[in-house]
Amino acid sequence: MTPGLPPAMDRPHFIGIGGAGMSGIAKILAQRGAKVAGSDARESGTAEALRERGATVHIGHDAAHLAADASAVVVSSAIREDNPELTAAKDRGVPVVHRSDALARLMDGLRPIAVAGTHGKTTTTSMLAVSLSALGLDPSYAIGGDLDAPGSNAHHGEGEIFVAEADESDRSFHKYAPEVAIVLNVELDHHANYASMDEIYESFETFADKIVPGGTLVIAADQSGAAELTRRVRERSDVQIVTYGESEGADVRIQKVTPRGLASEVTVLLGGKLLTFTVSVPGRHYAHNAVAALAAGVALGIPAHNLASALGKYTGVKRRLQLKGEAAGVQVIDSYAHHPTEMNADLEAIRGAVGDSRILVVFQPHLFSRTQELGVEMGQALALADASVVLDIYPAREDPIPGITSALIIDAARTAGADVTPEHAKDAVPEVIAGMARPGDLVLTMGAGDVTDLGPKILDRLSNGSLVSNESN
Repeated sequence: MTPGLPPAMDRPHFIGIGGAGMSGIAKILAQRGAKVAGSDARESGTAEALRERGATVHIGHDAAHLAADASAVVVSSAIREDNPELTAAKDRGVPVVHRSDALARLMDGLRPIAVAGTHGKTTTTSMLAVSLSALGLDPSYAIGGDLDAPGSNAHHGEGEIFVAEADESDRSFHKYAPEVAIVLNVELDHHANYASMDEIYESFETFADKIVPGGTLVIAADQSGAAELTRRVRERSDVQIVTYGESEGADVRIQKVTPRGLASEVTVLLGGKLLTFTVSVPGRHYAHNAVAALAAGVALGIPAHNLASALGKYTGVKRRLQLKGEAAGVQVIDSYAHHPTEMNADLEAIRGAVGDSRILVVFQPHLFSRTQELGVEMGQALALADASVVLDIYPAREDPIPGITSALIIDAARTAGADVTPEHAKDAVPEVIAGMARPGDLVLTMGAGDVTDLGPKILDRLSNGSLVSNESN
């Protein structure tokens, strides 16, 4: 099956083409034969991967980058109205298409699985992409993170299934009409776009209403927000609702999650039969993600035992408890966690995997608005680590909010009994960690910003000298 190009997308120009969501759509369009071009703020492995697939990628934003024959300009919610390429497109009458609309059109004629939730979307989407591929079904997919190399976040497959990460942050997931929708959890986040839990529920209800008649909603039974959403959408009779989790009434019930080092063994009761399989990442929340993926695949008619076996092929996605390496007896792992629920889950998973080893966290808060609303909870989560270094807030698309700094998190962490070191200079962190670490420790770089760049630098510093604090610790 080879769907054609969506209307006006044969010569698209992407503003911010290196972003996780944008680059995936660009890659699929290039694989379908489109003449893809775009720009990004800086050079990256993703930009180079797109060039290797025939795309033209400019570095920096300039009206001159917009080709004379561009058929559409694709933007995300992060692109500001005064972007020179966006201004040029409007002046020339070039259609401006939101990323979510482009992705929705790529799903036309296929069997979409849309994965939604405040946390866990990238992991669950990746699990489905890997397992369906392992079964020879060659799905198309668009993921918010790379599986194993730059540009591996998307694929145009010849199969009939399209697996997509469905982003609730700007309500763009309302554009999709999935055959199967997954809702992993429902919590208050994205405070610049949602003022209350009621708005969050309304948004997820709209998403659930987009499921095609005869389709399936796979939703968590254990998480309170998901349970409330289930109550709200129960009355829709033309959609099957499948709950999963450890709750006694779950349709797909998790009987046991057994840690196996940096992996887990999961036993579920599905259709009256017990099924045991391995998830090659640690932690109960990743086990739940795998069971959600299992339930979604079964809803499409894939035999449960085949899919369970294929899920074992998943070995992780970049930035989701990704092992960066080991030096001087210290392991360094990277985590994308930036919401307190995610931080707690990843720290608990690592604690379960490493036992008595010390966990040292380098945490970079993401967004001023999120820190303003959840900074205290972030600090409380850091109390699960043995010691933490907290960086300044990574602003991403936001302007500063007066009075909102990392001090909010640091004060809450210390109140919760955490050992916290503030550090304003990111480049100083490798030396700070070398002064804290000792053989057997695990260092976790955590956050959705550029804290991920520190992992290799920490490893280099540990490799190039003895640990300063071995004797004093």
